[in-house]
Amino acid sequence: MAGTCVWDEIPSQTRVASFLSNAVASGTVSHAYLFVGPSGSGKKTAALALACAMFCDDGGCGSCATCLRVLGGHHPDVHVVRPEGAATYIIEQAREIIRDVNLKPVQASHKVYVIEEADRFNAESANAFLKTLEEPPDDVVIVLLTRSYEMVLPTIASRCQVVRFRPVPPSVAEALLVERLGVDTRQARAALAAAGGVVPRAEELLRSPGRLAARDLCLESLKRLPLMDSYDVLEAARALLAAVKAPLDEVKSAQGDELEEYRAVLGKTVSTRPLEERHRRELTAREREGVGEILGVAQSWLRDCLAVSQGAGVYVANADVADAMDEVAAAITPKAALAAMEAVDTARRRISYNVSPQLAIEAMLFDIREVLRCPR
Repeated sequence: MAGTCVWDEIPSQTRVASFLSNAVASGTVSHAYLFVGPSGSGKKTAALALACAMFCDDGGCGSCATCLRVLGGHHPDVHVVRPEGAATYIIEQAREIIRDVNLKPVQASHKVYVIEEADRFNAESANAFLKTLEEPPDDVVIVLLTRSYEMVLPTIASRCQVVRFRPVPPSVAEALLVERLGVDTRQARAALAAAGGVVPRAEELLRSPGRLAARDLCLESLKRLPLMDSYDVLEAARALLAAVKAPLDEVKSAQGDELEEYRAVLGKTVSTRPLEERHRRELTAREREGVGEILGVAQSWLRDCLAVSQGAGVYVANADVADAMDEVAAAITPKAALAAMEAVDTARRRISYNVSPQLAIEAMLFDIREVLRCPR
């Protein structure tokens, strides 16, 4: 079938790709979808592929200017929405979507809204959003993403066409990265461990020298952690946050280009505030993704130490730093390793509740240091 390039990017989801591409080709795209599947199964990639297929003259070639803007997160008619509240969508976000859907598309024939973590709508924000979800304008498509159908409010789920995604086998994810980037299996496995198994995030990590540097710094900090005093721990946390923010300069540059293009298309008198607000939210989300990546690196390294301690070193994800695990693995118990990994989960929960990433990482490093100093 012609124009399938963007659909080829969704690993192990041929049924989903066929279903969505046929909907575009036949003009039967639903006004609202609920994509359900585990992390790393390609839900967001499929949502962006759907937008490409709808906007692109070649049905989603993946290489034209339109597709590249969509896939790069810079198309004015594709809106990716993430929860801004502590563990939930705030009602102001629902109201902002309602206002925005009634505006005409800037460049494309339609607008696509990709709403991540749809299970984090509470009753108040969901009720404000329901009518728009049920009857959006004809030129609007809303795609909600979730890991679990049961976690989504029934009032939301019942208004969407459900599309289910299968888990992607780790071997398939690794092979994709090896094929696309020319890395070896060891590098692919380490990147996937840091990215929570999500192929596009792992690919971004491997393409970004800044993010790879942040990973290396995290691993070096973990290696030295038992020898650090309190000041060193605080400095390590600050250095990690600085490393996370460094790659954002590339995002800011792309946002500046998008702002100029926006003004060129609509004129210099048009308000750029909505776009600037979206850029601000994108930077916040990207920073959180970077912090999440650091947490993923820390947790995978601790998991590796546990694996080595139990004689299962063949399963380690961070094989490039295996030598740094031996001393820890020789002393750590399963109970201690699990306590250290729980410290990472605690940091992740704190950040989701809007605790400062700096404070969350500081507390995490202190907790892990305590475990590594007394690994029983």
